[in-house]
Amino acid sequence: MTDVMHEKSSATRRPTVSVVMPVLDEERHLAAAVRRVLDQDWPGALDVVLALGPSRDRTDAVATELAASDGRVTLVRNPSGRTPDGLNAAIAASSGDVVVRVDGHSEIPMDYVSRAVAELEATGADNVGGTMDARGVTSFERAVAAAMRSPLGVGASRFHTGGAAAAVDTVYLGAFRRSALERVGGYDPRFTRAQDWELNHRIRASGGTVWFTPDLRVTYRPRATIPSLARQYFQYGQWRRVVVGAHRRTVTARYLAAPAMVVGTTAATVLGLAWRPSLAVPVAYGAAVAVGGVVITRGEPLATRLLGGPVLATMHWSWGAGFLRGGVQPDGGVQQDGDGDATRARR
Repeated sequence: MTDVMHEKSSATRRPTVSVVMPVLDEERHLAAAVRRVLDQDWPGALDVVLALGPSRDRTDAVATELAASDGRVTLVRNPSGRTPDGLNAAIAASSGDVVVRVDGHSEIPMDYVSRAVAELEATGADNVGGTMDARGVTSFERAVAAAMRSPLGVGASRFHTGGAAAAVDTVYLGAFRRSALERVGGYDPRFTRAQDWELNHRIRASGGTVWFTPDLRVTYRPRATIPSLARQYFQYGQWRRVVVGAHRRTVTARYLAAPAMVVGTTAATVLGLAWRPSLAVPVAYGAAVAVGGVVITRGEPLATRLLGGPVLATMHWSWGAGFLRGGVQPDGGVQQDGDGDATRARR
């Protein structure tokens, strides 16, 4: 009888949850992000581990205050300031059966953890994630957000564009079974960017499932200027080249589309100096981007719709040029958030 009760108790025990957050220069957003986690409606045990990089603002002071006010908050050091190092340090300091990745400026809904755990249990997946819900404030940010939600901007990954629940290649952030992270050895510290995709690739290669559900949504704030957007997507392209180099079988036509456009459009433009008909190629691309920009921003104010084309062109050209440029060693030092955004370069 005792053995039966023990088995029943074990079967119905709620998993413990640890939320891990790599943090660097997040003075403005950290307190709100942590409060969102601590206020979750999850009825079981939950703790938060903040991996503190070498911030140049009051991030450490804010984190110390949070830890002092709530015993569920633990602080660990991340001297390199790099995201994979911070995530691995936070995971090592945590103990939850489920490890949920959240960023220092994320805005997660109150039921995020409970929905994630329910989805893990219902699907048997090793990692569950949802939609990177890009939302802008200014006209430019709104145009970037529209492009990020469209296949014309960043491809057809469900965590960008949405869709039905399904097994996928990768998801935004993620809620992991600890056993899966231990099985594949955690995040690869060589990958300053694209470490989410690379980790999910190894989980799938080991026989696990990565599951997307539209029920999980995390608000993301896009870049506010063309130069910052261009830097972001140039680095995306560079690190995708690194991933392709490490996992050659993962290359797809979608990854090669932007580099091919850059090469083809540039060559046609140069050739057009001597043979004008070739200028039809860059003209056609410009027209397509202009129309696409209007389409993806339909329903937005005029100022945002006029920016749709330039935003798409910036994404395409920067990503493609970054992929062609390559040159990044898979052990560099750049801190980034969940979508791979570089905050500050370090060596």
